[in-house]
Parts: sequence; structure tokens; C-alpha cells
Amino acid sequence: MSVAETTETRPPSEAGPDRPGPADPATAGQGWRGKLAAVAAVLGGTALIAVHASLYGHWMIDDAAITFAYSRNVADGFGPVLQPGAAPVEGYSNPTWMVLLALGKLVGLFDHGTLFGVNDQILFPKALALACCAGVLALFYAGAKTLTRRPALVTFVAGAALAAIPSFVIWCFSGLENSFYALTVAALAVLILRAVQAGKLLDTRIALGTGLVAVLAALTRPDGIIYAGAYPIVVLLFLKRELLGRSVRAVVLSVAGFAVPYGAYVVFRWFEFGRLVPNTAVAKGQDPPNLDDLARPGEIVSYVGWLVVAVAVACLVMLMVRPSRLRTGLIALLVPFGLTVVAYMVLEYDWMGQLRFATPIWTLGAFGGAVVVVEALAAARLRGRIALACLLVVALVSSVSGLYTEGTTYRANVKTAFCIVAERDAQAINGFADILKLPDTAQVGLIDLGGTSLGSRLRVLDLAGLGDKPIADYLHRDDLAGLRDYVFNQAKPEMITFIGSWVTTLQFDKDPRFTQDYALVFLNPPTGDRTVDSRNWVSYHVRRDLLDNTKLAELEAYGQKTLTPILEENKTAGLRGCANIQPGIKAAA
Repeated sequence: MSVAETTETRPPSEAGPDRPGPADPATAGQGWRGKLAAVAAVLGGTALIAVHASLYGHWMIDDAAITFAYSRNVADGFGPVLQPGAAPVEGYSNPTWMVLLALGKLVGLFDHGTLFGVNDQILFPKALALACCAGVLALFYAGAKTLTRRPALVTFVAGAALAAIPSFVIWCFSGLENSFYALTVAALAVLILRAVQAGKLLDTRIALGTGLVAVLAALTRPDGIIYAGAYPIVVLLFLKRELLGRSVRAVVLSVAGFAVPYGAYVVFRWFEFGRLVPNTAVAKGQDPPNLDDLARPGEIVSYVGWLVVAVAVACLVMLMVRPSRLRTGLIALLVPFGLTVVAYMVLEYDWMGQLRFATPIWTLGAFGGAVVVVEALAAARLRGRIALACLLVVALVSSVSGLYTEGTTYRANVKTAFCIVAERDAQAINGFADILKLPDTAQVGLIDLGGTSLGSRLRVLDLAGLGDKPIADYLHRDDLAGLRDYVFNQAKPEMITFIGSWVTTLQFDKDPRFTQDYALVFLNPPTGDRTVDSRNWVSYHVRRDLLDNTKLAELEAYGQKTLTPILEENKTAGLRGCANIQPGIKAAA
């Protein structure tokens, strides 16, 4: 296939971070028509993403509600704690997202009741996610203007690609930080791209700006710290002998722009929480990378389809053959994209599924893929264009089929829904506590922390360790015996509830103290149906010294009356919403 250049070229000797290139190639982006096309591309791509997101209903992952609880307490003046009066534990790993939600509460958009008849604990995070997706596409347009005469087309194609990827949509609208994380990574990539294309890479504002944007990424997800290396790597790639001094100064400024605010947060973390890393990182653990991790990008390629990736790579190679303004920009883009892949390889497997940690890869991959495909089609001669178009059609048909299966499969079996946890656990716990006349200082040991921390009036003891420092330490050391000793001998929660196989995972079922000290008041065993099991395999236990025969019978009757209809609904309504969850939520009489 013969490919003609589509952008103005310059000799390799003239390419560099401190030499302005030729005029912006996106002449079609000028004037009112260009502005209209830009708006249409951003809104059109955002609309496609919103349509896909609507397929998952009101579902949000329960872990997102952990951040909701912290946001509530920060906004209400209790500080970064899971519940008012609780010890400060950094049970969240997304400070920027937590702050955004807290601001939403302060202005009355979050955790107050309803917006347009929908629980604002559901609507506001999803609306914020949609705004972040629109921001990502707006950034795509700003970056595409420096690379192509077709920035609106590139933006819309990238938006359509993101809308087609269930992994991207599911996690951006899960209530977690993925959408804002995508925005920060896109902002960093586009900032570097535009600086390179304008010959301003070594400017002070660019150097400091990249450091500050990298801070936002690092405080949105812990692995975001890797993006602090994007700017120094790009400067190194475009390094010139005569600009060595300026290059070193710019890198130092960028590193300082990152290190000072990030270091300030680490100092705050140490004094506030007594750790240098989030408590969640301690509980989950993170083993050093090994050679097997080098194969993990294969998961990404398999997810979207080998053929569509092969076509995109072929287009990239075609456009990289000759020195050009486009090639220079693509090199700049490949650096942050490469870092997204490295970060994905290093991170541990995530139980939530659907490649939750791949959001930055989808973000920059969709943008870069749209650029190279659109430009390769425009650059090819007629026969080459026809051949490439046919390959694209075949690749996209194959890819869409697989993506459709991924989306529908997850929709039928969503993971641990926030509303299900709140309705199933929080109100049952409150009802049991009222029957036992327990004070608000009593404790309940549990696994699903989010919805319960929002709705329980009791203190929560997180047996999964995210919100509890001692348990996180035991899990980090894989000391399950020590964990159980802590629970039975020190914490002594008045109630314990388990979901799924956690009773076996933590080996409570093999510890005689569990049945000696706690009475089972409700059990719904596994049924063999994966969808139902994930929502309904639950048990509730009460400390025996709080019981007599009358109380035990009353608790059992309450559990049957309250939980049976909820568990029945869970079998078919995993995407449903719920009323606004506040402390003390109880089942209707």
C-alpha cells in the first residue's frame, strides 16, 4: 500500500522541543464551521457514551460508596473518616474524586436526597462521570488540531470507540474514580502533545503544568504516580545538545511541580493516618512485578480484538515511515500511552472484572487509534484506501461482536451493587441492633463496606481490611489466625455478617470460637447460580452473650421477614436503584 504524507514535513534536524513547527494543519477547524463541528463531535461522542452507560441502569459498585462515606464526613466537618467519630483510616485511594464528591455535597447536589426524582448518590457521580467523558473528548479535539486537518472526525471516532468498550463505560460510571482518572491522563498527554507540536516543550509553564497534572493523576489512583515520568521521558526523546541546560531545568521544574504537592499530601497522610500509603494498598497488597506480567497486555488486545489492534498498529507504522509533524506528535503521544500499559502490567489482578485498571489505556488508545486510522485512510491511494477500509470493516465487526458479549455478560451479573448492599445489609443490621437495643457505638464485622458504612447506625469493622488498620496489617502479612484473634479477643463485634465465600477465605468456619461466641440468626446458602450467589449468599451472626431464646427467635423472624423479599428481588434486579442511604436506614414495617 502506498501512503502519501498528509501533513507538512520538516527535516529531522529541525524537529525538537524548542523549535516551532509549521502552521497548525487543522485549517478546517477555523471559523464557525470548525467550532460547530467540534461541538458536534464532542457532544456526539459523549451521547454515545451516555447511551451505553444507560444499559447498566442505576448500578454502581459498592466500593464506590466507601468514598461516598468519606466525602459525606469531610463535607459535614467530621474529617476524612468512614463514620462520624471513627478513627481516621485512609480507606479510600482516590483523594481527588473524594474531594469532588464532597464539593458536590457542599453545594447540595450529592447525598441530600434526590435530583430529578433520582437518588443523588447515584445521579451525581454518574453525571460527574459524563462531564469528565465530555472533557476527555474536548481534550482530544484540542490535541487532534495539532495533528490533523480533521480534528472533529478524529474526536468523534475516538468517542465512538470509547463508547463501544464496555470496560471503559462500566468503570467510568461505576461511581469510582475512573472517569476523572481518564480526564487527568488525557490532559497530561494533550498538554505534552501540544507543547511538542508548538515547539514549547521546555517552557516553564509547560514543565510546571505537566507536574501538576501528574499530581492529579497520582492522587486519583496510586498507580497514577507513574505519569510523573511522562514529561522527562519526552524531553529526553527530543533532547538536543545545545538545549541540554534548558532541558535539565525544565525537567527539574516538572519534577518539583509534582513532588512538592504530592509530598505535601504524603506528609498529611502520615500525620493524619499514620501511613505512607493508603490503607487500601496495605490490605490488598502489591507484589513486585515478574516476567509473567509482561504478557498482561495480551488481555487488552484480546478484549478489543487482535485484528482491530493489528490494523491500528499497521496504520501507525505507515505514518511513522517518514519524518513529519504528525510523526513527531505520535512519538509524543506514545510516551504516556506506554506508561498506561506499564502501569497495567504492574498492578495486581482485580476481582471486579472487566479490566478495571485499563481505563487509561482505553482513553489514550482510542485517541491515538482514531488519529492513525483517519490519517492513514486519508493518506492512502485509492486502492490502498479500499483495502484498508475493508480490513477495518472486518476488524470492527469482529471486535464489536466480542465487546457486545462482554457488555451483556457483565450487565447480567454485575459485581456487588451499592444499592443491594445498603438494602440487604445496612437495614438488616439496623433492625437487628434495634431488637437487641444496641447503642450506636456497638460494632458489626462485615465484608461489603460501602453501602453499609453509609446506612448502618453501628460502627463498622471491615473484615476485608480496607477501612481497618489492624486487619489490613494482618491481611498484608497473610496472618489469618492473627486476624481472627483480633476479632474474637479484642474487637469483639456485637454482630458479624459474611457475603459469599469470605467465611471460608478468612477461615472463620474452621475456628471453633466463631460458633461458640456467635449465634447464626439468618443464612441464605449458595444456590449454584453464579448471578444469585454473588448477591444472596449471606449470613448474619450475633454474639451469644447478647441473646436469650426470646431474642434469638425475634431476630430470626425479623431476618426472614426483612431479607427474604430483598433476596428474591436480587435474583432479577441487580441494576436497580435505591432511596438515598442515610445512617439508620431500616426496612419498611
